Amino acid sequence: MIQPQTILKVVDNSGARIVKCLRILKKGNNPRKGFIGDILVVSVQKLRSKNRQFSKVLKGDVVLALVVKTKNPLKRKTGISLRFDENCAVLLNKQRRPLATRMFGVFPRELRSLKFNRVLTLSSGFFFKDYLLNVTQKRIFKV
Repeated sequence: MIQPQTILKVVDNSGARIVKCLRILKKGNNPRKGFIGDILVVSVQKLRSKNRQFSKVLKGDVVLALVVKTKNPLKRKTGISLRFDENCAVLLNKQRRPLATRMFGVFPRELRSLKFNRVLTLSSGFFFKDYLLNVTQKRIFKV
């Protein structure tokens, strides 16, 4: 569950390390909570130390972000619930395409139904049913 002022970790190579949520872009009168697959307006708080010269974003930039992992459990219809260790996001441009060329870690498959296929193809794998599908090595692991 993401609210305004929540600190999120960035899991791509766009150059940002930590962002802060400013607003949740959701339909409704006053959306206060964001979950996996929601788009946020974020401000860049910290940059990665190695990539400061070649960073696609600068400190203080206001950009869009997609929530890919939350500490709050994600419940599926099959009864399985997924919980991650930290709140993570991927930075997007104004056309809602990823800024980065690489994503770190595995993401839930619910992003596929939300039409964020590009994010899943750039990641190292995704959770599919009860299995972890590793895209790079084409192996399936039991979770």
